[in-house]
Amino acid sequence: MIKVLLFAQLRDDLGKESISLEGNSWSVAELKKKMTADYQLASLETVMTAVNEEFADDDTILSDGDIVAFIPPVSGG
Repeated sequence: MIKVLLFAQLRDDLGKESISLEGNSWSVAELKKKMTADYQLASLETVMTAVNEEFADDDTILSDGDIVAFIPPVSGG
């Protein structure tokens, strides 16, 4: 099981702070593609990704028990 944490607009779009998905040996890119298709989250191509509290890129391979955080860009003034 992979736990996905969602922040800011992603959390608002999905209406949940986190979801759990069955999966193993997916890359971060494959997870993004699955979530885009299953949950219509169109903004995943611009998010920062962390796996187990370490920044990760789209090629990072996920394992059972990983916690993935998708962090959208934040603007401020």
